[in-house]
Order: sequence, then structure tokens, then C-alpha cells
Amino acid sequence: MIEILAPGPYATVQDLGRPGYAHLGVPHSGAADAASLRLANRLVGNAEGMAGIELTLGMARLRFRAGAWVALAGAPVPAGPVRGAGMGVPFWVPEGAELRLGMPERGLRTYLAVRGGIAVEPVLGSRSTDSLSGLGPEPLRAGALLPVGRPEGVIAVDMAPLPEQRPAVLRVLPGPRDDWFTPEALEDMCARPYTVSQDSNRVGVRLHGPELARAKEGELPSEGMVAGAIQVPPSGQPIVFLADHPPTGGYPVIGVVRAADLALAAQLRPGDEVWFTTRPGR
Repeated sequence: MIEILAPGPYATVQDLGRPGYAHLGVPHSGAADAASLRLANRLVGNAEGMAGIELTLGMARLRFRAGAWVALAGAPVPAGPVRGAGMGVPFWVPEGAELRLGMPERGLRTYLAVRGGIAVEPVLGSRSTDSLSGLGPEPLRAGALLPVGRPEGVIAVDMAPLPEQRPAVLRVLPGPRDDWFTPEALEDMCARPYTVSQDSNRVGVRLHGPELARAKEGELPSEGMVAGAIQVPPSGQPIVFLADHPPTGGYPVIGVVRAADLALAAQLRPGDEVWFTTRPGR
């Protein structure tokens, strides 16, 4: 059992989400940076899809009522005072010990995996907190107790180098509604950087920058959305959908961020600058 002494600004339980329920209006949800959750799970010998803790801007304190193997991935945070605690390595937290995590030096979301996984009750096949629909466990608060599952498999990795810091450039596939914008809109979107708004959350990254001009008036009937869709409301300021995005939307989507860049989008923090490009390579 893990006791949350302080959750930091925002912390939730996340696995790889609830695929297959969009026709019922249920968002996919799951870890915003799924690659980092997968890595943390691999480091402690878990299956990649086991539930862990997603911390936003770190600053959490957790007490382990039983000893456990733990790993951290994603936005790099200072960790202590547990011996050996750090990013990208499995480390042992003794029974009764407190693990303290600081603020990430870069990035937004850090993932904590524990050997055996967080074993809260699943809802529609997932243990993820969905901030939009309210499905799954509530966001973590001080005093919350998280059960840990039975370990399976073996720990076969002793460390994983942190990914290199990449330029904040999101590769975009145009469409499916780019014809609702002026011919210059995509070029304008890629010509100058956008700034990440403090109103961003797990639903989407809200951006401030060049206004994207429309060629058609009115709104579309609601249609299905995917993570990475760049929806443009009447303000002309784009929103990049993340894990808790709604299954449908009524504003035109000028482009979609490539799946390989979703983790980068999920790690953008308020005030960061980000560029778009329609070029496929780096």
C-alpha cells in the first residue's frame, strides 16, 4: 500500500486508457505521455500497460507501507531521500520509507511505476482517471491509499538513459478539415511559434500565437476526434488534443499531430514555445 502524503499540483492514476468506447461517448484517457509510463513499467518488470502514478510538475511525497521496487520516467525530477532513487532506474523503497519528489527541471509529467502496478478498481477495463468524464479514481489527495498488485515477471533492466531533450517541434499531418481554412493558414501555423497557455490540461494543450483564418463560416456537425487533433475554435487559437480529449467535436481540425510526437506535446508546460511543421522528418 502507498500512502499519498502530498500529491503535488495534480496527480492521478493512469494506465494505457479505455480504447474502444468512443461510440459510447467515453474518452480514451490513459497516460498523457504513454511512452514514459511504458518505460517506467518495464524498469520494474511490469507489463507496459500496468497502472502507475502520473505527476504534474512533481512536488509529491509518498510513504510506502511495504517495501517495493519503484521506477521514475518522463519529466526528470530530483528524488530522495531513498538510497538509489532517481530517474530511469529501478530502486528499492524500504517499508515505511518516504519518497520525496521535487519539481522537474524540464517537461511537465513524471511517471512513477511500482512493481505489481497500482491496483485500484478498474472501470470499463481501465484504472485511469479521466479528468473530462470523471471515470476512474479521483485525482490523488493527501491521505489517499493506493493498493499495489502482486508482482509478476522479473526485473531485467538496470537502467534506461533519459531521452535526449528534443526541440519543441510537432510534426503535423494536414486535415481532415484544412479546407475550412484559408490556403495560407497551415503555412501561417508553421511560420511562427506558439506559446503554451496556463489553461492547458490533460484534455488539450491550448496555444497562443498566430490566428488561423477560416475560409468557411459556421460549424461542423460533431465528428470523431483522435489524440493529436488540432482543433481551432472561433478564436483562431489552436488546441492540441491530449489523452482526455472528448470523443467528438464541432470545430474544424486543421491537422493532426503525428502519434510519435504526442509524448512531446504532453510534456509541454505553460509558457513553453512550440512550433509546428508539415515536414515528416526531423
